[in-house]
Amino acid sequence: MTSLALPAAAETFAALRKTLGPLDAEAAGLLVAAATDLALIVDADGVIRDAAFGNADFTDEGCETWLGQLWVDTVTVESRPKIAALLRDAAPGAVTRWRQVNHPSATGIDLPVRYSAMRLETGGPVIVIGRNLRAMAALQRKLAETQQALERDYLRLRGAETRYRLLFQLAGEPVLVVDAATRRVTEVNPAAARLIGRVEKRIIGQDVVDLFDAGSTRELESLFAGLRVTGQAGDLVARLGNGRGETRVAASLFRQENATSALLRLSAEPTDAAPPSRTGASALDVIQSLPEGFVVTDPQRRILAANAAFLDLVQLATEEQVRGEPLDRWLGREETEAAALFSTLGHHGSVRHYATSLRGEYGSVEEVEVAAVSVPGGGQPCLGFTIRSTPRRTAAAPGGRELPRSVEQMTELVGRVSMKNLVRESTDLIERLCIEAALRITRDNRASAAEMLGLSRQGLYAKLRRYGIGDLDGPDLADDE
Repeated sequence: MTSLALPAAAETFAALRKTLGPLDAEAAGLLVAAATDLALIVDADGVIRDAAFGNADFTDEGCETWLGQLWVDTVTVESRPKIAALLRDAAPGAVTRWRQVNHPSATGIDLPVRYSAMRLETGGPVIVIGRNLRAMAALQRKLAETQQALERDYLRLRGAETRYRLLFQLAGEPVLVVDAATRRVTEVNPAAARLIGRVEKRIIGQDVVDLFDAGSTRELESLFAGLRVTGQAGDLVARLGNGRGETRVAASLFRQENATSALLRLSAEPTDAAPPSRTGASALDVIQSLPEGFVVTDPQRRILAANAAFLDLVQLATEEQVRGEPLDRWLGREETEAAALFSTLGHHGSVRHYATSLRGEYGSVEEVEVAAVSVPGGGQPCLGFTIRSTPRRTAAAPGGRELPRSVEQMTELVGRVSMKNLVRESTDLIERLCIEAALRITRDNRASAAEMLGLSRQGLYAKLRRYGIGDLDGPDLADDE
């Protein structure tokens, strides 16, 4: 079928000719112009003879110049077959199906219009009505950008987790991750499994104290009690179960996913040396497994050590490439920003949540958040920096309103919320964005917004109630109910 019958609503008039008979050509033209964004009169040769514009976009684009031109010459190349089909299918007493075409624009972004046509009489002129789709196209672009941002941040999070898992598994130092509240082992690397003498699946879920000889139980319980109270505990020498010998146990506390865990590092041979400081080589070996950048510098800000995550941020492959270089070679949008960070660190001894950027060796720029501490004591004074990449956010909604849930918040739910629930929440986010955008575009005209979104008015009101958008007790709503 190339054309559609006139809408059923027109056939319901009891006396169409009697009631609309007095309607002259001028009144009919005013009615068509008022009911559509664009109306054209095209003669039998396809030339535009008259036009009426009910939307400012058309006048701003200079569409008045279409008069006297072939209709097919006003559209882009790929839209010309659609114009030919509209003229071919137009017949008296029948309306063609809607077709979307694009008109070239001086701004570089094509003007999309949805057209339908009807011929007045056989061989006579064609009345063409059009609807402006530019607002809908902008809404679709916004939706696509939001989806792409979600996917980019999800891939970034998954890549960071993969690097952490790989470093944890390849580390030569035996490491256990233990739930601080229950003392049950949640993760174990192959080096620790070899030292303990059990396969990994038989270690995970066990009370860590049960992995040691009964004679070391009291010392281990005291170690965990100290961790829970102060967050710190000294190293101790304990004997492993099944006659596996003695080992030095070093513990540190950290938080992950709203839970507190303990990182236990085991040394196969206990030494009489003093426990390593926080900036010692042993601590740096553990920090290599973190997904956040970690850097230790001397007081002149020249790098002494850096982990793999920092190397990834600055686009370098080995630690030797950054050792001895000033940190501000990569840190800060400009020199004054890095200077402000170091000045604050010198005066107060620590800095938290300092927002800046990190420049990669090959031109990348990453928005980051820096926490830093000055360690003046010990044999070698130094500065420590943790550098956390902040996920990119989609632009805020016009008018300064924030998104209902940021992309960063969405990606933080991965691993704690099922994929089904995460996808549903992402869908709700996008649906609310689309509704708010449609209301802004139509200046809070809910009937037009519902038509733009392809919803019934009742369906739109149901979603407005669901998300708490707008005045839900207004007269517009009351009349439709």
